[in-house]
Amino acid sequence: MFDILMYLFENFIHSETEIRVDQDELTEELVRAGFHHDEIYKALAWLEKLAALQETDIKPYFCKGISTSLSRIYTHEEQMRLDVECRGFLMFLEQVNVLDASTREMVIDRVMEIDSSEFCLEDLKWVVLMVLFNVPGKEKAYAQMEDLLFEEPDGVLH
Repeated sequence: MFDILMYLFENFIHSETEIRVDQDELTEELVRAGFHHDEIYKALAWLEKLAALQETDIKPYFCKGISTSLSRIYTHEEQMRLDVECRGFLMFLEQVNVLDASTREMVIDRVMEIDSSEFCLEDLKWVVLMVLFNVPGKEKAYAQMEDLLFEEPDGVLH
């Protein structure tokens, strides 16, 4: 499923190609690209849920009155999916203002919906990028995340 999300993001969304194609046409293209129907439907449902968060006035992750300086306590299931490195990276993104409490929760929600037995830091970075792309007003945060994702290390640090 995650491979399909990456394929769609790289080939349609991130490249700013018009994605207003019929879902059946998109499914057929993904099948031709070698993806299985079950995984395609899961990926499309994942994207629909992400888009639905922006199409409603209800902000399920908006925590009015909650201090942003508080640490996030992860559930056991979240800890199993997001290892220490991933959780540390989310905290780093909050500290550098790429994520706020609301977008962090959106990222965690989307991560938990990914149907995959393995999930790594690189996958998390892509989920963050996808979420930020879909949140109006987060263009600067998206650009910062894009830089973090695509920047090459300058060399070995000692």
